[in-house]
Amino acid sequence: MTIREFLSDRLGKITGRLCCTVAAALFLLATGTSSGVIVLLLLFLLLISITTQAAEYLKCRRRLSELDVLMQGLDQKYLFSECAPPPRTVYEQKLFALMRCSGRAMIGAVSDAQASMQEYREYIESWVHEIKTPLTAAKLTCRHLESDSRRKFSAELAQIEAHVERALYYARVKSPEQDCIIRQTALADIVSQAVGNHRTLLIQSQMKIETGDLDFTVYTDRKWAVFMLGQLLQNASRYRNNNSPSILLTAMGCGRQVRLTVSDNGIGIPAHELPRVFDRGFTGSNGRTRGGSTGMGLYLCRKLAALLEIDLQISSEEQKGTAVTLTFPARQAAETLQDCKTNPY
Repeated sequence: MTIREFLSDRLGKITGRLCCTVAAALFLLATGTSSGVIVLLLLFLLLISITTQAAEYLKCRRRLSELDVLMQGLDQKYLFSECAPPPRTVYEQKLFALMRCSGRAMIGAVSDAQASMQEYREYIESWVHEIKTPLTAAKLTCRHLESDSRRKFSAELAQIEAHVERALYYARVKSPEQDCIIRQTALADIVSQAVGNHRTLLIQSQMKIETGDLDFTVYTDRKWAVFMLGQLLQNASRYRNNNSPSILLTAMGCGRQVRLTVSDNGIGIPAHELPRVFDRGFTGSNGRTRGGSTGMGLYLCRKLAALLEIDLQISSEEQKGTAVTLTFPARQAAETLQDCKTNPY
């Protein structure tokens, strides 16, 4: 609190006292009291007023500093009213009582919201588990169809599976510590699994998969990394060109880190849309033109990459292609991340 703020807050009281003092001086002057006595009396009253206000200012300032230090030291700011030192005045007692009531109501609302989110997450996971049964049955049924029909139905089922998987990861991204295991993994195995998971889509899209040197070891959660890479493969297939579409996956060492680049020769992304491709729900002009885009794939990739401490960068040029680079953390950083996931507190 500054002196100006203090005086501004008490301007009404100071003005009232000044008016009373002037009225008293005029009354004494009218009754014949010596002007010298009146001046001395006014000086005395002024000195007392300044001293009193200065003491009050210092007291308020110390109190606010004490409360500010307490607030800055709290990890959970909403517990301020519960941890505050005992009130010193009746006004503070009433104010702190109101703050405690408000804080408890907020804590109750937050707890209810967290419980609701947990129930929703559990419902999504249960739904994903249940939906896999009819999907598996549909795949088995497709085997008895004619070749052309089988390919079409298999492609549609693959798209459904991709959407289901995306919904599952969206639900889990809010509590990663429950489903995240950082361990040493061969990068080639991650790439092979991601390509295998989307083999039907890649074949239907006539995508040519090319790989460079993938003989590296990374420290990450394999399942999440496979999901992220799968989203990039889906995007490359969806936004391919019609002339020999291809995807190149290559890696290189970067100090103690490993950098994986997924590049394609597709239609690319307009330059003015590139900064927004990781925003939730953003589909862009290509997504609107080709349809089928939800704007969630790259959003989830960015969220998962941040949780795994993977640096995710994208570059693109229209009608020439897009390149996405994932830089996996060094072993020490990954082990530290795993400790934080295992022991969040």
